[in-house]
Amino acid sequence: MAEHASRSTDQARTLRAMNNPERARVAESSQAATRVLSVTSGKGGVGKTAVVANLAVLLARMDKRVLILDADLGLANIDVVFGLAPSHNLNHFFTGEQGLESILVDGPEGIKILPAGSGVQRFTRLDSQQKMQLLEALDSMNNDFDFVLIDTEAGISENVTYFNTAAQEILVVTTPEPTAITDAYALMKLLSNQYHEKHFNLIVNFIKNEDEALDVYRKMTIVANRYLDISIDYIGSIPHDRLMVDAIRKQQTLVQLFPDSRTSHAFEALARTVVQEPQTLGPKGSIQFFWKRLLEFGAK
Repeated sequence: MAEHASRSTDQARTLRAMNNPERARVAESSQAATRVLSVTSGKGGVGKTAVVANLAVLLARMDKRVLILDADLGLANIDVVFGLAPSHNLNHFFTGEQGLESILVDGPEGIKILPAGSGVQRFTRLDSQQKMQLLEALDSMNNDFDFVLIDTEAGISENVTYFNTAAQEILVVTTPEPTAITDAYALMKLLSNQYHEKHFNLIVNFIKNEDEALDVYRKMTIVANRYLDISIDYIGSIPHDRLMVDAIRKQQTLVQLFPDSRTSHAFEALARTVVQEPQTLGPKGSIQFFWKRLLEFGAK
């Protein structure tokens, strides 16, 4: 079993190196700029929010300062996952009732959370002024965070494309289900063709074994290489686990409740990979969160 896991890990490393040799180099550690990661999916029900929550907890345990931005502005989930009941949310920020820092909520392990509202359609499509308002408010936080994890809504709405293009790195969550794979590819295609995004990180959730995840990665890479000018890095997989349902019901993360489980170990491997990934220095060519500090760091 251990030998098989080791072999699968070697396969994953080899595939990453073959697909993008430049990114296969070990990154030098840097404290210079906040890393903003969007965690997204073409389809709902693939476990995207659970990935965000568990990854955030593990990054915090690695002494990283973590902020979660719940970008599902119509159907908030992050506060529910953590069992929180915030009195204010991003809706109050966009209406001007509250500043961004005043709606920050304390989560477990020192995580900070910007909660979204629920059941309000008004902000499910941000206008240009609201987008700039959020970008500038986040940028004024003076590098208070090492990682910002953006939990986008599912699908390909304007808010989804905005948060993905405003992030420096895009993590696409899919499952071995054919519809989930198709929708994940459709999202990458849209972001590539219309917004010129060229690099994506892939996480395969709800797998039976690592070979199943690698098969999903191979299929997506073959199609992407044939039809799109993009690169896809495979950064990890998460097993299908009934314990996840128990964790959700208890409104805690799986890595908190069941730290010795196979799935917790998979999340730990994912967190290590995320931390070790080379940091993209400088803007991608579009307006981004914390872009001022990226420009300052690039100048240094």
